[in-house]
Amino acid sequence: MEKQSFSFADLSPDVLLDALDSVEVHAESGLLALNSYENRVYQFKAEDGQRYVTKFYRPARWSDEQINEEHQFTLELEQQDIPVAAPIAINGTTLHHYNGYRFAVFPSVGGRQFEVDNFDQLEWVGRFLGRIHQVGQRQPFVHRPTLGLEEYVYQPRQVLANSDFIPDYLKKTFFADLDRLITEIESHWSTDWPALRLHGDCHPGNILWRDGPMFVDLDDARNGPAIQDLWMMLNGERHDQLAQLDTILEAYNEFADFDPRQLKLIEPLRALRMVHYMAWLAKRWQDPAFPRAFPWFGDAKYWEGQVLAFKEQIFTLNEAPLQLMPQW
Repeated sequence: MEKQSFSFADLSPDVLLDALDSVEVHAESGLLALNSYENRVYQFKAEDGQRYVTKFYRPARWSDEQINEEHQFTLELEQQDIPVAAPIAINGTTLHHYNGYRFAVFPSVGGRQFEVDNFDQLEWVGRFLGRIHQVGQRQPFVHRPTLGLEEYVYQPRQVLANSDFIPDYLKKTFFADLDRLITEIESHWSTDWPALRLHGDCHPGNILWRDGPMFVDLDDARNGPAIQDLWMMLNGERHDQLAQLDTILEAYNEFADFDPRQLKLIEPLRALRMVHYMAWLAKRWQDPAFPRAFPWFGDAKYWEGQVLAFKEQIFTLNEAPLQLMPQW
């Protein structure tokens, strides 16, 4: 990973515009900041009359090789007529450098919110996820990581242990219950799955809806089990999730074969996301965007709520996993 000493603090509007000018993209309108925390993302209208989005990557998070792998995967998907927001190649490359910052330019692909409770839309999403994984299984990422416990549980546990966010009166209980959750995750985790290239963070907020789904923001793309790109579509009570799962997988299986044994990974993956999310906020807290967006993170009530969430997730991990509805 590249070692960089700078942050987003020096990313002024003038720097942004100069960076775009350096690749002959000239903004005609002002830069509208979009809802992104890990990176800095702006929409603008260029002098050619088209609207674009530029993403400036968080320093030191990914290497050039890892970003280029994400771009290449996205372009592969686009070449297969899969609706993704793919970076634009300028002067033969999609990743650009300016004053130490790395950035890319994308077409603006607006749309309305994807409706997770709309079964017609779920069917479309399931079909395209099958096609995404059909491409993703051709070969794994070489430079990007594979989803696992080290990155999503063990390292986050250490980040939390080294932080000052958890109130002193709660630390003993918090870490005792966190360690019980980690033990349960370990007992339910398996690596008996083919490592596909995944979207990686395929939650409803990363799907826009126009005449169909548009998949955006593959910044967390990595190798992992197919279910990682599916489980965040499920919500509500167990019977609701079963109906949603059946709809998604019936469409998914038109293009890729889903191994139903991966269903037992849904709750371990949910637990991984829970632990990783807390540590992510702790690691990023010095970025001024985070205290503004997540003011509750420093509140004792939040951490009390996490202790309760650990207990609930431990209980859920020991319930029977979701199963496919029988086909008659």
